[in-house]
Amino acid sequence: MGRGLRILNRVSASPLIDRFGLRKPAERLLFLSSKNAFRAAEKVGRQFTAVQKLTKPARLPKASGRALFDLTPSDEQQMLRDAVLAFANEQLRPAAVAADTACSTPAALLTQAAELGVALMGIPEELGGAGAERSAVTNVLVHEAMAQGDLGLAVACLAPSAVSTALVLWGDENQQAKYLPAFTGESLPPAALAIQEPRALFNPFELQTTAKKKAGGYVLNGVKALVPLAATAELFIIAAQLEGAGPALFIVEATVAGLKIDAEPAMGLRAAATGTVTLNNVELPGDALLADGATEVYAECISLSRIAWCALAVGCGQAALDYLIPYVNERVAFGEPISHRQSVAFNIANIGIELEGMRLATLRAASRAEQGLDFARETAIARKLCADKGVVIGSDAVQLLGGHGFIKEHPAERWYRDLRAVGVMEGVVLV
Repeated sequence: MGRGLRILNRVSASPLIDRFGLRKPAERLLFLSSKNAFRAAEKVGRQFTAVQKLTKPARLPKASGRALFDLTPSDEQQMLRDAVLAFANEQLRPAAVAADTACSTPAALLTQAAELGVALMGIPEELGGAGAERSAVTNVLVHEAMAQGDLGLAVACLAPSAVSTALVLWGDENQQAKYLPAFTGESLPPAALAIQEPRALFNPFELQTTAKKKAGGYVLNGVKALVPLAATAELFIIAAQLEGAGPALFIVEATVAGLKIDAEPAMGLRAAATGTVTLNNVELPGDALLADGATEVYAECISLSRIAWCALAVGCGQAALDYLIPYVNERVAFGEPISHRQSVAFNIANIGIELEGMRLATLRAASRAEQGLDFARETAIARKLCADKGVVIGSDAVQLLGGHGFIKEHPAERWYRDLRAVGVMEGVVLV
């Protein structure tokens, strides 16, 4: 790394650079090379090692229930939601266009998101986190607020916390001691929960990625698609069909032999820097299996992920509504604001109505999950509602803006592309 930077420094100092007008490209090359070199050095230098020995897994206690049905957030929930919403509006939204165009999330944004402490809130205090209780409803509020800034960037910012949440929920004492300390430090490792596979009508309970048992461990083969932060990720939790059992989750470090990453820009979620993860005879130790491959754990993972996607859909839809209301009130056609037209007014009202239904269905599923009740049915209802109505909201936002909805000067076209992912994606985020 040092030799390469010295060569680039010498080249940039050459008088020929100015003679041929290459000063700015050379400085840009030097800057990018330095940044990528130090990022690579940090990735190689990080070692997932246990800093303490645990006698049993650390779990967060369930959130205390309320005697009455009440959707009003607690003071702590409201403070956290307000902090995340401020971050989304002040940091994510201004960066959304450039991130969507570049198909990458700025490293500074990921650092700022880590400083919010979203991941820390899900890690018990005895492991260095700041979590006092396990609350799926709080996580739904966080996901919704984050997506109001930009859905693609929200996915990138929340992807590492999905891995830490999975380790807290289902990891044993050795897995937690080895990996969770990295998520409580100043530099949060890029990480992702990879379940999606590249085929039509994908069913997360019928995986083509396989895990075969061998002496002392497992061998994984397959391809995972639309994995956020794939190129920079240091840790994955990957779903595979376990030989002789069902779908299971495996902890896979990015440096393992046989793992290959390729960029995979998609129609939406471009800011999340999605890519494919190819596993070619990837050998894992026996302790890489999460929760002993329990099928109920995998099913719970899928349901919690779907609730998270519902929350993201609600947040993005709310951003669209908040943008549309002033637009239709200020946009004048034929001598009056277009909101005076019944077709426009009714369309705006319908978006507000559908959003309330989506939000209530999502909170209901999260509440049952938080209480330890069965929430599969409620999750399916919320998923269906948010997937169908989210796409309609995105389409209506483009339509209501008219020609402005078709150009990148306005965010409606990006919301439309991102919201279509809600009914397709599996994994990636957890509540």
